[in-house]
Amino acid sequence: MRAIRTDGRPSDGTTTGDAPDGRRHNMSKTMQWKLLTIVAVVGLAIWAFMPPQEKVRLGLDLKGGVHLVMRVQTDDALRVEAEGSADRLRETLRTQAIGVTGITVAAPGEFRVTGVPSAQDSQFRQATVDLDVNYDRAQSGSDYTFRLKPNVVSVLREETVNQALQTIERRVNELGVAEPIVARHSAADQILVQMPGVTEVNRAKEVIRSTALLELKLVEQGPFPDEASARQAFAGNVPPDIQILPGNSEGTPGAPPSTVYYALRRVAGVTGRDLRTARPSLDQNNRPAVSFSLNPEGANKFGTFTQANINRLLAVVLDGRVNTVATIQGRIDSEGQITGNFSQQDAMDRALVLRSGALPASLTYLEERTVGPSLGADSVRAGVYASAGGLAFVLLFMLVYYKLAGFNAFVSISVNLILLLGMMAYAGAVMTLPGIAGFILTIGMGVDSNVLIFERIKEELAAGKSPKTAVAAGFDRVFWTIVDTHVASLIAAAFLFQFGTGPIRGFATTLTIGLLSNVFTAVFVSRAMFELFLSRREQPATLSI
Repeated sequence: MRAIRTDGRPSDGTTTGDAPDGRRHNMSKTMQWKLLTIVAVVGLAIWAFMPPQEKVRLGLDLKGGVHLVMRVQTDDALRVEAEGSADRLRETLRTQAIGVTGITVAAPGEFRVTGVPSAQDSQFRQATVDLDVNYDRAQSGSDYTFRLKPNVVSVLREETVNQALQTIERRVNELGVAEPIVARHSAADQILVQMPGVTEVNRAKEVIRSTALLELKLVEQGPFPDEASARQAFAGNVPPDIQILPGNSEGTPGAPPSTVYYALRRVAGVTGRDLRTARPSLDQNNRPAVSFSLNPEGANKFGTFTQANINRLLAVVLDGRVNTVATIQGRIDSEGQITGNFSQQDAMDRALVLRSGALPASLTYLEERTVGPSLGADSVRAGVYASAGGLAFVLLFMLVYYKLAGFNAFVSISVNLILLLGMMAYAGAVMTLPGIAGFILTIGMGVDSNVLIFERIKEELAAGKSPKTAVAAGFDRVFWTIVDTHVASLIAAAFLFQFGTGPIRGFATTLTIGLLSNVFTAVFVSRAMFELFLSRREQPATLSI
């Protein structure tokens, strides 16, 4: 039996009531660290989104901008494929001295060879055996028709849209548009482009739709004052390996250039596919120009090409128009320049589209909508009012139903919204109108989590436990329930982000960040506030809940 001191405490110095001063001191230090953590996290969040007009990135529906729907003319890609095959076949037949009447592109993905000599028919078949991989051939007398196989057509159309999608995305990004949306639209050959904050709509449309096909070709004859004169130089019968293209004459300095025509070799020595980079620069007269450099393969090809054609004229053709004609004075490997009657903005735009690569096909605009910034400001204002109103009604309900504990829920939800804004600003996520809906949903999720906790605490109090024990048990037993529900919601948000388009992704982003911040505020912040209240020396007999 232990000895009892006269003051009623056991002789070993333990107390029968409150914890010793050392333990109470340790609990106080723990509470201080919790409060410092909360203050630090909230402070970082506020720092991340202040000032909100600069740090929070707004989407098209809130900031204003341009909404475009375009159709990729995939028939162009089929025609280019047929023209390329026809050009290669023409060169092969010329090399093997197989005389044919003509080779013409009859339709997209189809070309026709006419007048194959019967004595050279077997030789012709042998020369065209490689075409059988992608083409179906049909013979009618001395004529052959080569048509792309259906599966090749399907693959080529799909690749054309994908390449156009990637090219447009690179161009829009280089325009400096914040968080653009470039995605497939409803039909297989349609592309959706949304550019928040864009004011120069016409410039953006021209940059997007420019094909930017660069070709370096030898000049056979020219310039001619008109196309008829160019054709007359060949007695009206232009050879199949020659093409007539328009260009600009230099003219008098300061005067607008006139259109002239050149006869060029159809096969290009180097194309835009051999480009490494392009940049705006100045020519020898300090006028805006575009300088370009070639990749190693293109440089080697261009060096061989120029060395074999010294003292001949070389044309720089951009989008089917001759921009520059110069004399090849020696071997040129990797550097070149496009000059012409450019403004500084023209030079920048041409360099941009050359860097991003040529579009595989032309584009037609099906839909264009411009969202004004005033409409976006109204949406932001309405979203702020809706969030503030929802928060106010939540506070009123929680105070009426859960008394002073409802104020705890209000603080928890407010911190949740601050963290949500801060994390979105830090991650560079874009706030959209569906994202504002996610904000309001976050308020509901915060209420739901606090209701689960409060109801569990009330059950523990009804079982006769002390307030401190009831709070600890309530949070501990509800923790995994909250985690389960939030993980399930995160899975749904992940599917929305993966398979949704722009607005759906905006909602999914806000929902994901709101779920993560809600776990922290409901479990950590709310519990810290209860523990702060219960850490007083005089323990309350009941909770206002």
